[in-house]
Amino acid sequence: MKPSIPQGTRDFGPETVRKRQYIFQTIRSVFEQYGFQPLETPSMENLDTLMGKYGEEGDKLIFKILNNGLDNPAKTAQTQEGFSKILEGKNTKVITERALRYDLTIPFARYVAMNHAQLVMPFKRYQIQPVWRADRPQKGRYREFYQCDADVVGSRSLLNEVELTLIYATVFQRLGIPVDIRINNRKILAALAAACGGSEQLTDITVAIDKLDKIGLEKVQEELFTRGLTPQQVATISAYLAIDGSNAEKINALKALLGNESLALEGTNELTYILSNIAPLLGEEKARVTIDFTLARGLNYYTGTIYEVKANGVQMGSIGGGGRYDDLTGLFGVPNIPGVGISFGVDRIYDVMEELALFPDSVLVSTEVLFFNLGDAEVTVALQLSHQLRQAGIRCEIYHEQAKFNKQFGYAEKKQIPYVAILGEKELTEKTINIKNMHSGEQQTISWSALEEFFHK
Repeated sequence: MKPSIPQGTRDFGPETVRKRQYIFQTIRSVFEQYGFQPLETPSMENLDTLMGKYGEEGDKLIFKILNNGLDNPAKTAQTQEGFSKILEGKNTKVITERALRYDLTIPFARYVAMNHAQLVMPFKRYQIQPVWRADRPQKGRYREFYQCDADVVGSRSLLNEVELTLIYATVFQRLGIPVDIRINNRKILAALAAACGGSEQLTDITVAIDKLDKIGLEKVQEELFTRGLTPQQVATISAYLAIDGSNAEKINALKALLGNESLALEGTNELTYILSNIAPLLGEEKARVTIDFTLARGLNYYTGTIYEVKANGVQMGSIGGGGRYDDLTGLFGVPNIPGVGISFGVDRIYDVMEELALFPDSVLVSTEVLFFNLGDAEVTVALQLSHQLRQAGIRCEIYHEQAKFNKQFGYAEKKQIPYVAILGEKELTEKTINIKNMHSGEQQTISWSALEEFFHK
């Protein structure tokens, strides 16, 4: 049988892993600079933990895991009954009671609910782990992919939103990706729903608006009609979606449309606070922060500021998103723990950096120096010298067998090793070594005692 992997998953070779690690390390270093602590949760959660947390669209994409022991004869009848329910679109613990995590936010909320009494609040955590979605694979969309999240729980302060916005700007500046950081506020969307008949309309409105980029305004309007909204209500939503201009002009237009709604005022005040505080701090970052009232993020748990990040110059979906979720832990019986967080889509960030050729050449350097293998006596000394360099933090290796120079040079070139070290009989006698720069072709002879200093320079 020809070997294969599941659709929507990928193998990563050394070059790809190094590039991905570069992204992870960049994000992690910024998280650490802002005082966030690392956290990991299990790959699978109880199904009840996940279901009902992502809206009707999200629930359909949760990967469910079959229980073990389904081949137990004593369970045969239950199993058959359970599969019948699954085919009817129902969940049954006879067949499955666990699922692969859909994102990192709900597992984090579950962790906080279980451990809040021991946590120092506000608790700032970051998490870098894979998640799974039963989605249709396409460019920038995979069934297994990594997320990098940073969240703060136990604080309602908008300073958290300011710092999370700066984290986005800093990370993408360091990666060299020009981005638009788009922000909105769910309170504004709640005010829109109130203007269109009441808060019970919020989910219908946000789920439809969240599809605007994919299906266009006309299809969104059609969906709103099918969800029971009146022509007047759809007209109000259409006017809302048409708001444009500078950040200040957008806020003024919103006030003109929804000025009588108190939640709209709260939402715009929060956006104004964030924008006014980050403006003097962005400096030369390749990031633009703009209000986007079409941004909805169709997840039910967001309650305040919401984020989405798009890369400029490439055809790609969002490469980051998040928001405030002041009642998320209440889903697990622990109310009144506010939270806010952001997420980085590493796989899409990788694709963007590949397309824009943003990875530095140094990312691909694994071995810094290759010692040639010219005989047993030479290898004995090479082992000693390479050990000395490794102790000093310099990555090096010895060619595995005696071979012609061309073959060993070819190995160094294919692995993009920047230096080769050549020891012959003469060098053994003089206790020297020839170092060749593979990029410039320059070669020099140095003493064994000066080798470590040479590479540190």
